[in-house]
Amino acid sequence: MSIDWRGVFPAVTTQLNENLSIDVAGTQRVVDALVRDGVDGIVALGTVGENNSLLYEEKVELLTAIVETVAGRVPVLTGVSEYDTRRAIRFGKAALKAGAAGLMVLPPMVYVPKPHELIYHFRSVAEDVALPVMLYNNPPAYRSQIDIPVLEALADVPNIVALKESSPDTRSYTDLFNAFGERFTLFAGLDDVAFEGMMLGARGWVSGLTNAFPEESVALVAALRRGGIAAALEIYRWFMPLLHLDAEHDLVQSIKLAEQIMDRGSERVLPPRLPLEGERRAEVIAMVERAAATRPVLAAAAAA
Repeated sequence: MSIDWRGVFPAVTTQLNENLSIDVAGTQRVVDALVRDGVDGIVALGTVGENNSLLYEEKVELLTAIVETVAGRVPVLTGVSEYDTRRAIRFGKAALKAGAAGLMVLPPMVYVPKPHELIYHFRSVAEDVALPVMLYNNPPAYRSQIDIPVLEALADVPNIVALKESSPDTRSYTDLFNAFGERFTLFAGLDDVAFEGMMLGARGWVSGLTNAFPEESVALVAALRRGGIAAALEIYRWFMPLLHLDAEHDLVQSIKLAEQIMDRGSERVLPPRLPLEGERRAEVIAMVERAAATRPVLAAAAAA
């Protein structure tokens, strides 16, 4: 299906059974609930989906099941997060066969490529897999920068169409727009600067905390679309303590714990990640419970 590159695209979690095998049916339930709550797209097998902790066969099985569950209601993108270009192309072709609508391609894992190597990686995947591509820029996490010179070198690749911008420096949105105009569709990729990113030209939001609070995420973006800045700010300020979790090293555990508290999924994670414990666990639980008790959607419903 074609992709309308705008709106809320949650980076969905991968659900696990008690023995830490992949809970395909549980993941399908999580994804179906998000679609029914009004998200505009699904990003499977991103960082929050624990991509690099999954075997190739598990990725293909899970993506196929997610595509089947979504059944064309919204586009399904998949993360392509591999150690090298060969593996990235292989999984991209499997994603095409599984019915994904597009790819979210990350820089190579472990090895930090120089700019010309990064360009080669992205170009090779895009040219070998006949799907639209969103590149994922996250310098703090992946130690490589998809900057203006890299994008200039890729501007002639027609199916590289979007950029998930997860730099904490929001000046990048304006720099990118000034350099390329509408050539690349920008998505906010870091939850706690998502409002700023969308105000500065991002058309959508690839979000982690949407897994726990989809209604507020959808309402925030809808308010911005209609010019309701005050309404969007109210949601964003309420949301901010949780959105900061997306920028932390333990974001996967925190998001899955929030999801569990909100009765939307399980906090189980694949080792070497382990569930939060001690003071950190208590801190995140308190934050989620406080947010749940003061949800803007509940206040709006009561007022109506």
